Amino acid sequence: MVRRELREHIFKMLFQIEFNETSDMPEHLLLYLDNLQSASEDDRDYIKRKFEAASQKIPEIDCILNEKTSGWKTTRMNKVDLTILRLAVYEMKWDDEVPKRVAINEAVELAKRFSGKEGPSFVNGVLAKLAGDKED
Repeated sequence: MVRRELREHIFKMLFQIEFNETSDMPEHLLLYLDNLQSASEDDRDYIKRKFEAASQKIPEIDCILNEKTSGWKTTRMNKVDLTILRLAVYEMKWDDEVPKRVAINEAVELAKRFSGKEGPSFVNGVLAKLAGDKED
């Protein structure tokens, strides 16, 4: 699988956090990975590793998003955009394999595919603001 496909699977798993108990997520992850026929063992390991790393950072990511967005707290954001932002912020701040501009571009592409009409510009705007902060 290419990185874009892997990222999409990580996004789909992170999205499930909104609708499932945290304690149930390991089982959901295993079921999800078992049903990925097109994924190699390396792909599954990559998805699992990135999902677990990003999901552990969600409280910190949400704090960053709530501090940097005015009028759009995480409790008010639609769940698709919030999940895309969480993944992108994780990649921008903690994933050394992904350059910031790639994280932003890929987040916008996810928004084009899964969000509403305003999603791509909203995601791009939030991430551009975060990328422009010199304190990060």
